[in-house]
Amino acid sequence: MTDLSRLLADLGSVLWGMSLWVKIGFLGQAAFTARFLVQWVASEKKKDSVVPVAFWWLSIVGGVILLSYAIHRRDPVIIVGQAMGLLVYARNLMLVERARRRAVKRVKRSESETAGTSRPHRVDAAERKVPWA
Repeated sequence: MTDLSRLLADLGSVLWGMSLWVKIGFLGQAAFTARFLVQWVASEKKKDSVVPVAFWWLSIVGGVILLSYAIHRRDPVIIVGQAMGLLVYARNLMLVERARRRAVKRVKRSESETAGTSRPHRVDAAERKVPWA
């Protein structure tokens, strides 16, 4: 048996031996960690520090799962920490949605203002200044 196969077999037996709640806790931690990877990739793409909306959704998913785990464990420190974090994540999603709605309104307003100044694609025959119209 190679070292890699032995390592994978040991890892499988450790994972198999965990309780369901420990697996749930690790799932929550994985979602919570994934948000940092998403933020890092988005920032590298833009060559600037950005926080994509997926960061907040992963925060909520990971936070809810970890809060469930903390409640099961009856751990007041983690319960308070995750509950407060969920409020922040939800509020940030509300702010993102509000900004998106404002941007849509701005675009619609801009389109309606320029619609009155643009010339129509068709010209009526009465407006043509040609003798055969």
